[in-house]
Amino acid sequence: MRRAPAIELSETQRLELATWTRSRTLPARQVSRAQVLLRAAAGEEDIAIAAQLGCARQRCARIRQRFLADGLEGMRRDAPRSGRPPQIDAKRIVTLTTTATPDGATDWSRALMAKATGVSESSVGRVWRANGLKPHQVVTFKLSRDPQFAEKLEAIVGLYLAPPERALVLCVDEKSQIQALDRTQPGLPLRTGHRRTITHDYKRHGTTTLFAALNTLDGTVIGSCKPRHRHQEFLRFLDQIDTETPSELDLHLVVDNYATHKHPKVKRWLKRHPRFHLHFTPTSASWLNMVERFFRDLTTRRIRNGIFTSVAQLEAAIAQYLCSHNAKPKPFIWTAKATDILAKVARAKEALLTSRD
Repeated sequence: MRRAPAIELSETQRLELATWTRSRTLPARQVSRAQVLLRAAAGEEDIAIAAQLGCARQRCARIRQRFLADGLEGMRRDAPRSGRPPQIDAKRIVTLTTTATPDGATDWSRALMAKATGVSESSVGRVWRANGLKPHQVVTFKLSRDPQFAEKLEAIVGLYLAPPERALVLCVDEKSQIQALDRTQPGLPLRTGHRRTITHDYKRHGTTTLFAALNTLDGTVIGSCKPRHRHQEFLRFLDQIDTETPSELDLHLVVDNYATHKHPKVKRWLKRHPRFHLHFTPTSASWLNMVERFFRDLTTRRIRNGIFTSVAQLEAAIAQYLCSHNAKPKPFIWTAKATDILAKVARAKEALLTSRD
């Protein structure tokens, strides 16, 4: 009886084929080829392999021949087939996706693109994946137009990466208009197989403003809730910072350009307290203030899904979160260099100019 040609695999090839057989993302045809080759390399004949894998003996023979002719690279792709080639203009799909919008809509969907190009939705999806296109996803951004952007950026990043000696760097900001929201009906509790529920509508019971100062050295936060967001409240918060920090240390405060921080009474207070030094972030660059990261955690972990029947209850919950955070603080580590950020901003500006042209 004629025997099938022997298959010999190197250790590298054997490991890669074994990885293919365990993959959940590779095409099923490629996984099947790997299974056939591994059994063939173990000395099994095509008839036995076909019986175990539930495929035709002729297919096992073709896989052997392709491997002997093209090696492992031939197993990654399908062999050329006879008949009319597929009529999919991938370049046109990519061009429409990146330069045009559909009639009556703002974003392309697979169905809209399939209708516009006369191909199937699955074909559109394959072209998008091959070119890294995700038209359904939108990421927000804004470039700062501050003429002193580079100087302010370098000063603040310098404080994060190399803080001055005998000084504390505090990221200060206000989270205003925090709403005390109560749901109109009780929700269902979390159970096995069922998610916790809350009603989509709510009752408003007032708002509060959290003033917070994040210590970049150890991650602790000085904070207090106040009813309004004016220079008077900001001055009281500066007094609190002055009281709760070691008097022998200079304080470098990173703040945004809100008018409250530049009020004449605030400037006079700063002159009377020379250890305070304010560093203003560039306009439209609040992401430079690391306390924003703390505000995000506060929102997602304590406020967003909370139920509060009064402002006092909301403020008590915030105070409890601050105590819990300060009991086991974890600092946010800034790693980006100013030169890297400036280079990224330059690329973004160039891309905007190109898109306008």
